[in-house]
Amino acid sequence: MPRRISALENIEQAVTSGQKKFVSYKEGKDLYSMGLHSFEQLAKDAGAVYHFKRRVLVNTQKVDDYLENFCDTRN
Repeated sequence: MPRRISALENIEQAVTSGQKKFVSYKEGKDLYSMGLHSFEQLAKDAGAVYHFKRRVLVNTQKVDDYLENFCDTRN
């Protein structure tokens, strides 16, 4: 279990520092703390999915921008 947490922290650091712009579905679900199918649908709705050969990559910047549109500004 500690190894998974460490791997997630490494992904978070790489994304926030700008070293890593694209993640896999599996990395994305852990990064955004949601289920795999929910993250897949979110990425598709955001237009952030890229297919490269047999690999699927998700642009985290597009997902973040898409999520910002749902921000509730009422306080």
